Amino acid sequence: MPLSFYVHIPYCVKRCGYCDFNTYTPSELQDGATLEIVSNDYIDAVLRELESAPTSTVPTIFFGGGTPSLLPPADLGRVIAAIRKRFDLAPDAEITLEANPDSVTAEKLAEYLTVGFNRISFGMQSAKPHVLAALDRTHNPENVAKAVSMARAAGFESISVDLIYGTPGESLDDWRETIEAALALDIDHISAYALIVETGTKLAAQIKRGDLTMPDDDLMADMYLLVDQLCENAGLSWYELSNWSKPGKECLHNIAYWKSANWWGLGPGAHSHLNGERWWNVKHPTAYKTKLFAGESPVQDRETMNASQLRDEEIMLAIRMREGLSFEMLKPHELERLASYREEGYLDTSSDRIKLTPTGRLIADRIVREIVM
Repeated sequence: MPLSFYVHIPYCVKRCGYCDFNTYTPSELQDGATLEIVSNDYIDAVLRELESAPTSTVPTIFFGGGTPSLLPPADLGRVIAAIRKRFDLAPDAEITLEANPDSVTAEKLAEYLTVGFNRISFGMQSAKPHVLAALDRTHNPENVAKAVSMARAAGFESISVDLIYGTPGESLDDWRETIEAALALDIDHISAYALIVETGTKLAAQIKRGDLTMPDDDLMADMYLLVDQLCENAGLSWYELSNWSKPGKECLHNIAYWKSANWWGLGPGAHSHLNGERWWNVKHPTAYKTKLFAGESPVQDRETMNASQLRDEEIMLAIRMREGLSFEMLKPHELERLASYREEGYLDTSSDRIKLTPTGRLIADRIVREIVM
C-alpha cells in the first residue's frame, strides 16, 4: 500500500499564545541551542528514523510543525532526497511545506522548489491586526500577500492559507474582511479552523482571568457558514469539514489521513498509522535525537485498532468529507437514528450516500455520536 510521510519540524522563533502543538523555541530547549545549530543535527536524526520505514510508493510528503520554513531548504531537502532514493516517490507526488509569511524570501522559496517542494501553506490566521495580537501571532498581515505573490512567481503549483475564526474580540465583520482578504490572494486552497482554547496555554490563562472572552456558539456558527458561502462563491468548493479548494487542488496528504491510509510520522511526538496499528514518538526533540543516535527506537507507545474501532473511525472521518458515507457502511438501526437529522435539513440523502449539509457540518460530531453510540 502507498505510504505517505509527515515530517515534524518542532521549532519556532516564538510560541503563539493559543499554541499547544509539540514545538519549542530556542529558549525552551534544554541545551539552549539556536535553530542554526539544531537544524543539521535534527535532520540527521530524522534520516535515521526514516531507515525503519517499509519501502513503498510515496504519494505525499508534508512538512509541518512548528515552523518548517525556519530551516534551510537544503536541510529539508535532505529528507526529500532520502525518500526519493530509498522509496518509490510518485512522479506527481504532492510535497507540502508549512510556512510563516515572515520567514520566506524570494530566494528561499526558489530553493524550496529546487529541493522538491511543490505546494506551500502559509499561516495567515487573520487579516486583522487586533485578532493577530489576541492570538499572539508575530507576522505582519501585509506580509501574507507578499509571500503568496513570491511563492506563485517562484513556481509553486498549489498555495494554501490557514485561517482561524472565533478569536476573542473578533466580530463577524472582522472575519468577513479576513476571508475576503484571503480570497483576493492568488491561492487555490483555504483551511479555516475554529479556535480551540487548550489548557495550559497563555490564551487559556487570559480567558480564565477574564482578560479575554470567547465568542458564543451562535457567532461561531455564523462564522463557519460565512466562510463556506464566500469560498463557494469564489470557486473554492468544500471537500472536508474545514477545507475548501479549487478543482484538483485538494490537499492529498490530508485526504490520506481522512481515508485512513498508511502514513509514517517522522520526528518527536509524530504519530504513524500502518495497517491498523498506530504508534507515536517521544515528544521532546532532545529525547528523540538521543534515542536515535544511540540506535534505539524513538517510539513511546503503540496500539492496535480492532475491527470495531476501525469501523467507527472510518465513519467519523468519511462523514467529514464531501463524498460522505455510503448507505452500505451503516446498519439499518444506524440509518434510523439519522432520520430526524435528514428531516431537519442537516443531512442530504438524495443520492446513495449520506452527506452533511452546511448546517449539518456545524453538528458533525453529534451526528457521528448518533451512529457509533
